[in-house]
Amino acid sequence: MKTSYISKKEIIIGEEIRCKDIRDGILSLLKSDFPDLHTEDYISIDELNQYRRLYLTSLVVQERGELAVIDSDVIKAIQNNSILSEDIQEELEARLTVGQKLADIVARFGGSWIFIITFFSFILLWIITNIIFLSSQPFDPFPFILLNLLLSCLAAIQAPIIMMSQNRQEQKDRVRGEHDYKINLKAELEIKLLNEKMDHLLIHQSKKLLEIQEVQTDYLEDLLKELKKK
Repeated sequence: MKTSYISKKEIIIGEEIRCKDIRDGILSLLKSDFPDLHTEDYISIDELNQYRRLYLTSLVVQERGELAVIDSDVIKAIQNNSILSEDIQEELEARLTVGQKLADIVARFGGSWIFIITFFSFILLWIITNIIFLSSQPFDPFPFILLNLLLSCLAAIQAPIIMMSQNRQEQKDRVRGEHDYKINLKAELEIKLLNEKMDHLLIHQSKKLLEIQEVQTDYLEDLLKELKKK
C-alpha cells in the first residue's frame, strides 16, 4: 500500500495517484502548499479531487478578477458537491407582502379581457342611464363630467399599481437570471473538472497498457530464448 504525502495515511489500492501523473497547474497548486512534494510521491484520488476544485477556483479568479457573490456560491456548491438547481418560484412568492400580492392581482385583472368588457359595459350603462332612463333629471348629464372624473381617478390609481407589479416582475426576472447564470457557470466548471478527470484516466490507462505490453514483450523474449536453446 502507498502512503499519501498529504495526510500521511495509507491509500486504498487503486486510489493512489502519483504526482508525476497530475496536470501541471494542479501540481503547482499542490507544491505551493507542500513545497517538498516530489513527482514520485503519491496522494489519494479524494485529495486530488479537492485540489482540482481549488484549481477551478483559481481559474475563475484569474478570468474574472475578484470573485462576485454569485461566483462564490457556485464555487461553494462545487466544493461541497451540492446542487444549485431548485424551484425558486415558491421562495419568491413566500417573500411577498400583502400590498405586493394585491398589486399583482390588480395588474392581472387590469390586463385582462374581463376588465376591458366590464369597463366598457360600465361606461355604456352609465351613459344609457343618464340619457334614457334619467333624461329629465340625470345625475351626470352630457358631457358626463362625473364619469370623466371617475375615469381619471381610476387611471391615476391603476397606473402606479401596475408599475409596482412590473417592477416586481423585473426583480423576479433578475433573480431567475442570476439563478440560471449560477447553474450555467457550475455546469461549465464541472465539465472542465470532468475533462481533467478523463485526461487523467486516459493517461493512467495508457501507462498501464504500456506496462502490460512491456511485460508481454519480456515474456515473448524469454520464450524466444527458450526456443533457441532447444
